[in-house]
Amino acid sequence: MSEILTPAQVRERHGVLFSKRLITLVDERAGKARVIEECSAQGPVEWDAVNRMRARGVVEHVEVQGTTLTMDVRIGIGEVRFGPATKDTGGQALKSLEIRDGMVDTTWVGLAGASVGVGACLPQAEGVEKVEYLSDSGVGGGKKVEVRITTPLHRRLVIGIDDTDTKEKGATWVLGLKLGQQMPHATLLTHKIIQLNPHAPQKTTNCSSTGLAFAVRPDMMAKAVSWAKEFVRENTFSDQTSIAVFEGLEIPKGLVKYGSEAKHSILAIHDAEDLARQTGVELIEVTGRRGSIGALAAIGCFDLGLYSAGLPEDFRHAVL
Repeated sequence: MSEILTPAQVRERHGVLFSKRLITLVDERAGKARVIEECSAQGPVEWDAVNRMRARGVVEHVEVQGTTLTMDVRIGIGEVRFGPATKDTGGQALKSLEIRDGMVDTTWVGLAGASVGVGACLPQAEGVEKVEYLSDSGVGGGKKVEVRITTPLHRRLVIGIDDTDTKEKGATWVLGLKLGQQMPHATLLTHKIIQLNPHAPQKTTNCSSTGLAFAVRPDMMAKAVSWAKEFVRENTFSDQTSIAVFEGLEIPKGLVKYGSEAKHSILAIHDAEDLARQTGVELIEVTGRRGSIGALAAIGCFDLGLYSAGLPEDFRHAVL
């Protein structure tokens, strides 16, 4: 018989441990989800990353940045293969991710010491609604634990912003970061500075746009976009400010190509508007149209890692 506990009850049973926050982003159209796990130390997330990739389950890609572990996963159930892991060496896996009644259920399996991570530590994280122990709720030693963790369903909202400053005052990346930090309707995930073509004739100084990614509850999406639009309107110094809005985990290939082209080419406003219509991006004139070029490029470059912050020549001899 299973046992259902709240995060507070898990803390009471096992003491305060190390998981800080758990966020689940879902993109049903792509059949994918993203699980973002924040910890108080780097060691656990590195160990978990390696073990979860080995065991596979529904995990397709893992990335570690400091004390944050991000996993791209398939929606559904996967086969868990611990490989060399035994009760002596341990192991950990994400077995499934399923959507039920506007919530996300993730099922985790842990062996030996790794059972503490999924059976006692992760269930305490901010964002967890409840945890159901599908096996014995004991953890550690030579035990095996299987738990189902329920979290709210979020979607990824990416907002691109450009042309908010003048040669005398303002900086788009600063406005964007303030927007992210003050957003009341969503959780800020990432802030990016997007380097664009420095030879653009109507640039201010660095010719950079800014992108922001948020985790948003579906019922708060419209409020988050509206709030962002008004925040930019109230804080811009330019009469040509635009924002671009995209919802989803996969940036369309055409948008990625456009973002890359914006680093070395001079692009036209009508090209940005045509591509936005084709790829489902909403372009919003805040005070003018010209910023739509850089705002759309910010979305196109958003998932390109360090390349988003540089120019093509910065990477000709680099291995990243």
